[in-house]
Amino acid sequence: MQDHLASLLLALGIFCAGFVSVGPNILSVIGTSMENGRAAGCRLALGIGIGAGVWASLTVAGLTALVASYAHAITLLKFVGAAYLLWLAFRAFRSAASAGTDLTTSVASGHNLTLKGFSIQMTNPKAALHWVAIVGIGLGGDAPLWSGLTLIFLCTVLSIFGHMAYALTFSTQTVVRFYRRGQRWISAALGLFFSFAAFKLATFRP
Repeated sequence: MQDHLASLLLALGIFCAGFVSVGPNILSVIGTSMENGRAAGCRLALGIGIGAGVWASLTVAGLTALVASYAHAITLLKFVGAAYLLWLAFRAFRSAASAGTDLTTSVASGHNLTLKGFSIQMTNPKAALHWVAIVGIGLGGDAPLWSGLTLIFLCTVLSIFGHMAYALTFSTQTVVRFYRRGQRWISAALGLFFSFAAFKLATFRP
């Protein structure tokens, strides 16, 4: 049980690190909050969080079924996940060396922002690899049911509240300026973390 719990905690760490590395989902919440207010940003964040739960459920169910049918599938999947984590590390290091990120590049508008947030999450082309990496390191070939269900539940809750936290805080210029000042150090730390996670996933023995 301790091994499964350790893998679960590392997977959640990778998931949470994504909230510090600004991507399309977070940029949408930030841009919408800055332009249309916190309430609009929170509605968008709710849809994105629900979408994260759907992605988590589909990935856990799909990998569980795949591993059940093909015992060695987890070996291939862990290397795919490790390669993706290395790509995230490269992006983080590149961001640390660059001038920074434009936080207002994506603004969502319309009546049903929750549905729009869900669509943004579900149509993200990188989401599949992201979840393969998270689930691949969080669940081994012999992972119990509680481990998968816990991962789905916690990722959904963390995604909703994490994106809403961006909506609540990044609607003020003070927070935006603070983030930009520390962005390079944050990105460098993320690069190290993703590199470590890639190593752990690649050397994981199911």
